[in-house]
Amino acid sequence: MARVDSINTSRGGVPKRPVFDAFIDEAGLSGDDQANRELHGGPDRAVVLYSLDLIRLLQAEGHPIAPGTTGENLTIEGLDWSTVVPGALLDVGGVRLQVTCYAPPCRSIRGAFLSGRYQRISQTEHPGWSRVCARVLEPGLVSPGDPVQLTHSQVDRPSSA
Repeated sequence: MARVDSINTSRGGVPKRPVFDAFIDEAGLSGDDQANRELHGGPDRAVVLYSLDLIRLLQAEGHPIAPGTTGENLTIEGLDWSTVVPGALLDVGGVRLQVTCYAPPCRSIRGAFLSGRYQRISQTEHPGWSRVCARVLEPGLVSPGDPVQLTHSQVDRPSSA
């Protein structure tokens, strides 16, 4: 079963550090600030999620990445990341999120990658390896270990002919 591995916040910038729990609402996580509000945050980018499973694969490639080093708020373990696409609905503990977009990597996370190659998690260059942004549909408290369930994904939709 998929679960929350880590909840990460900062006063702006990266890395984000793990916290015991966080209240999540339309503005994002309590205790989390963004250094650049034009590029980060807002209702459609209130929460950034990433896969612990992908982090482990990146570590196996030699990257010094760890939970929170790429600025994600929620590090999720055990979820088929190929199904976490724009439009997907996720129940995270008591919170409901809708994925809005892939999170383009920026220069500020280069320290998490060998030779600063932060484009390693670019959806354009490496499809399926990107972080995602989400809006909050139902607010609530989230703690590490909370279950994560994909309740709908665009991948699940049959194509209309």
